[in-house]
Amino acid sequence: MDIALDFADEYIFDDLYARFFPLVQANSLSGTNGTQILHVSYLSRDNIYRQFISLFIITMFFAYFFYFFFSTLSYIFVFDKELMKHPKFLKNQIAKEIKLSAFGFPITSIVTVPWFLGEVRGYSALYDDINQYGLLYAVVSIFGFLFFTDMCIYWIHRWLHHPLIYKHLHKAHHRWIIPTPFSSHAFHPLDGYLQSVPYHIFVYLFPLHKFLYISLFIFVNLWTIMIHDGEFLSTGTFVNGAAHHVLHHLYFNYNYGQYFTIWDKIGGSYRKPGVEQFDIKKKKDQNIWEKQATEVDSFDENGKEKKA
Repeated sequence: MDIALDFADEYIFDDLYARFFPLVQANSLSGTNGTQILHVSYLSRDNIYRQFISLFIITMFFAYFFYFFFSTLSYIFVFDKELMKHPKFLKNQIAKEIKLSAFGFPITSIVTVPWFLGEVRGYSALYDDINQYGLLYAVVSIFGFLFFTDMCIYWIHRWLHHPLIYKHLHKAHHRWIIPTPFSSHAFHPLDGYLQSVPYHIFVYLFPLHKFLYISLFIFVNLWTIMIHDGEFLSTGTFVNGAAHHVLHHLYFNYNYGQYFTIWDKIGGSYRKPGVEQFDIKKKKDQNIWEKQATEVDSFDENGKEKKA
């Protein structure tokens, strides 16, 4: 995160902090254009309070930008609007998804910033010289990041489905039985934060190149949108794609994984998407929709099957 912070300091924050938190106004050496005034802030770049504020602003900016920009693109060009006719698609659902996301970002951001602050201040295992560990390790670390975070998120996600936890945190996200790209970040803010914790833990345990870290963070956010966009591309049983995740929204207790199905298979929670997820006609079949709606109604408010 120090890459983003250094860039923001250079082109935005140095000037802003000097204007709003000035220390002195000192004359520089006179040049051909006359004497210039240098504005200096008493909050230097390495001031922990300035870093916290700056990182909070950066985190907020990217949260809103990525959500609205990429979710909107996905909604326009990928999401099948016919799915909005599904009996379990809520009235004004997209507006509700956007509202929950937008109001949650500040809370999620402020509890996330301490992780970024630790990275900037050198407490993580992030590194900037590719030769320090070599190119092969850099490639392996990508897969390590994906498999480690997938494992952690699986168990966090299952824990969020515990009845004592579910109704307070994760239930808000399961309002979207038929998800859209805008439901991708429509969580209770602490739910979204808890599922992001493995991404931060990884770089405190394992070395990861700084540019890879930023790239993977971008990928994580794009992937989260992609598995909610209703475009069922993967028919395989290894990648936990949109078809698998839609089953999680429909039937609650299956496919908790983020990227892969490994832990769902180990944990006995794997459910393979059926042909109705991939056949264009069956995907929009009213009879199948009614069957899905009936099955959804067989679950109680905690996502547990009602007793007959």
